[in-house]
Amino acid sequence: MSDLKKMYTAIQEDPFPEDMTITLGSQTLTFKKRTWTIDGQVKGLRYGENPDQPAAMYQLTRGSLELSGVKFRDGGRGLVSALTEEHLIQSGKHPGKTNLTDVDNALNILQYLSAKPAAVILKHNNPCGAAWTNEGLAVAFERASLSDRIAAFGGAVVVNRTLDKATAQRITAGYFEVAAAPDFEPEALEILKSKKNLRIIAIPGIGNLADYAGEPFLDVKSLMDGGLVVQFSFRNRILKPSDFLPAQTTTKEGQTLIARAPTQKEADDLLFAWAVEAGVTSNSVIFAKDGATVGIGTGEQDRVGVVQLTISKAYTKYADLLAFTRHKLSIYELRAKAAEDADLARSLAEIEAQTKADRGGLPGSVLVSDGFFPFRDGVDLALAQGVTAIAQPGGSVRDFEVIGAVNEATPQVAMVFTGQRSFKH
Repeated sequence: MSDLKKMYTAIQEDPFPEDMTITLGSQTLTFKKRTWTIDGQVKGLRYGENPDQPAAMYQLTRGSLELSGVKFRDGGRGLVSALTEEHLIQSGKHPGKTNLTDVDNALNILQYLSAKPAAVILKHNNPCGAAWTNEGLAVAFERASLSDRIAAFGGAVVVNRTLDKATAQRITAGYFEVAAAPDFEPEALEILKSKKNLRIIAIPGIGNLADYAGEPFLDVKSLMDGGLVVQFSFRNRILKPSDFLPAQTTTKEGQTLIARAPTQKEADDLLFAWAVEAGVTSNSVIFAKDGATVGIGTGEQDRVGVVQLTISKAYTKYADLLAFTRHKLSIYELRAKAAEDADLARSLAEIEAQTKADRGGLPGSVLVSDGFFPFRDGVDLALAQGVTAIAQPGGSVRDFEVIGAVNEATPQVAMVFTGQRSFKH
């Protein structure tokens, strides 16, 4: 067992060259490998996705790319790839690939959430909780964390404002592997440093993330045969509520169906949830309420299945929050102890009954879907949980069924189209 534990603390030898060049026709992009001097040693990435995979990170340093009149992100504008020793305020066990790609995906989301203090917590390159609010960063973090308390354990916390003392106190009350921010208040930094294995990362460019929102980068996917697929990176077209499109369609009989437009509050929550959706592995849906995620479903193969999964997760997380609030136990710990404790068994029954009555906290939430609904079944599941508004790409041959579902709901549920899909594979 001790040998198995060692593999997680080992550092893979980095065999990768110092420079990498990609030439596309007559245009050349030059990359430089990122390493850091830590404890007197030059170190690159700790390892890749797994401890037995050597890995390296490269920063785009020179070159520009333009395709079909679209200008891509130039060199010299690095964020995660540009981190230096100065930015690794506390390296902990120093970052591996998964730590930094989690932070990177948080920035991918936060580039669309610059208007308010926001916090995103990621695990395995998916957000497990996100929130934004004008009530301050500490409140945003608290709501992001409580939206999925279990999944947040061991995650990466990334915020878009200077990290203050109140937020630091909340972060250190739990267990996280990474805390990243554009800057840190001195008192906050001292609090965070009390967690010796916490990787504390300053990324000043977070303050300018909005400048990145409409600018693509070259997105490279590697195939198992050594081949490559290159694509324009995803560009979110929904940057303000008015960017949503009316959900309307015409039936074969020539009848025009149009859904109710969202209220301002619903539109704000849909805007927030669609921003978070940019960082979620498809096939996915997100429930959100009051500027925070309530449930995030990821990586399912069918649309109705991911709605069902996300509802189930929301119920579990809601019950867990009740269990933790009452007993400082997770819902799983409470179930185990309740088998031998009559008082805890009664409390568990009350919690499960309350969770069912409250429908996992989903009533009043909005739903976004990264792909269109091919049938109304997924929408019907969401409506049964008290969802008040839905955003989805639109364009299904059964849009008339889906719009019909929200129009038949009492009270009528709003729906808008995004006019784009947000798959992330």
